[in-house]
Amino acid sequence: MRTSIFSAFLLGATATPVLAQGHSAHGNQQTSAETGKDDLQDEESRAGEDTAEAASAPAVRSDQADHHAMDHGSMAHGAMEPGTVEDTASGDGAMDHSAMNHAAVDHTAMGHSVSERESALIPILPPPPEAGFGPPVAADAIWGAEAMHDSRGALARENGRMMTAGLFVDRLEYRSREGEDGYLWDASGWYGGDLDRIWLKSEGEGRASGDLEHAFVTVLYGRAVSPWFDARVGLRRDLTGPTRTYIDAGIQGLAPYLFELEADLYLSTNGDLTARAEVELDQSITQRLILQPRAEIALAVQDVPELGIGAGIDTVETGLRLRYEIARELAPYVGVAQEWKLGGSADFARAAGEEASATNVVVGIRFWF
Repeated sequence: MRTSIFSAFLLGATATPVLAQGHSAHGNQQTSAETGKDDLQDEESRAGEDTAEAASAPAVRSDQADHHAMDHGSMAHGAMEPGTVEDTASGDGAMDHSAMNHAAVDHTAMGHSVSERESALIPILPPPPEAGFGPPVAADAIWGAEAMHDSRGALARENGRMMTAGLFVDRLEYRSREGEDGYLWDASGWYGGDLDRIWLKSEGEGRASGDLEHAFVTVLYGRAVSPWFDARVGLRRDLTGPTRTYIDAGIQGLAPYLFELEADLYLSTNGDLTARAEVELDQSITQRLILQPRAEIALAVQDVPELGIGAGIDTVETGLRLRYEIARELAPYVGVAQEWKLGGSADFARAAGEEASATNVVVGIRFWF
């Protein structure tokens, strides 16, 4: 019996600490765990707020920021647009460059003058003597003489000896005048290079009824004698009246003050010596509207009655034409032209029942290509 009582006592003694722990402590531990959980949530919340504040902060210097403590995962860098962050810390955007005095900067200390001094020290010498030696047709050894001959020919043609051709109709007009209207043409064409050309010229005048008053055609060889003038020589053939063929020698070019000048001396197969000169000047009113005064004079050394030419000044013609350039190559015009026969030529005209002078209102076109 006593043994049972003692055993019960021992069991009671060993069971007492368990009972002495009290379940209230478990409640405290649970409360502490919940408190710690809440604290952890509060810390995470604060960390999130801090992260949000860090993300929303306008600028943070990289040397001052503790990137290890930052949660970049929550910063949503991908949602940020380039250039939206203003660098207010550096203040570059707010810098007023206009207030800077660049003129006060001492550029001499920047060493710009060093290259100038170095270039000044580079000696300027003629090419070395060996540069002037060598076979003049060295390329023949590589490409062959035949291939280089054709290539040199093409090079010569394309650099100064290029052949060109053109047609220039200076006047193609209808002439209204008292008595009977008429028409006139003045055209020329060429083929050749800058120095040598073959010219074909023609000029004539007729009546509206169809009668051709006078006309001629000229074939000339022209050679450039200066940058502005060509000397020409050739043959002229009259197409009306008594048959005449002339040796034609003359010049054509651009005189000072932009006068277009053309002068010819004719020696006929009958020994008649005559001359003619004409001058034109283009005055630009606008880029497309051009006023052109023009003058022409014909001279003769002797009388040529069969052609109605008197010695001295044969005829004088002046004109004023206003043209509009639809394109550089195409320009219609209107104008007036006055012509006089003088001296013996006027007498020949009156004897033939013609007027010694005539005024023409002209409408025409000028073109070239």
